[in-house]
Amino acid sequence: MIMTSTNVHRETSFAGRAQTGRPTKCRQIRARLYRFVSSSLGLDASWVQNHIADCPRCRRRLAAVGKVEMALSLVKSQRHNLDLLMRANAQAVGVLRHSLRQAPKAEKLKKTLPEPTLPERLSKYKHSAANVAACFAILLLTKIGVFSSMQGLQTHSQEVLKQYYAGRIGQDLADEIFPA
Repeated sequence: MIMTSTNVHRETSFAGRAQTGRPTKCRQIRARLYRFVSSSLGLDASWVQNHIADCPRCRRRLAAVGKVEMALSLVKSQRHNLDLLMRANAQAVGVLRHSLRQAPKAEKLKKTLPEPTLPERLSKYKHSAANVAACFAILLLTKIGVFSSMQGLQTHSQEVLKQYYAGRIGQDLADEIFPA
């Protein structure tokens, strides 16, 4: 059985007081626990564990909190249909006064479907975009590599030709043909 927030509120508001209206020992211990949580004692403190072991009311409350946390984590982890927002809005509008239920905004709210944000819509394309970006990077690096090696090849071949002409026709004519 999953407890709703109103049940939890009712239980915490009445169970912590005795018939006389004074706080019980359990409520005092819970208040002490809440004060010390900020200083990182938490539920691991030995006196808290001892009290929980001896007090059936605190054991039930701790178990109920665990059930609520587990139920909320299950709800968060499940996939929901796209009409979940519409159904939740219809339920919320159903508890309003009759005059408010008939308002045009209420009718619009009942038919509202979730609209994913731009990043959510584009998230299905992130792998394709990464692949395209990787391809462009490879092409760019290849182009830079080819042109830089062609420049080096051209410089090296000019030096070889200059040496060839220098050996055949003389250094002064080679310097005129291939200025530095």
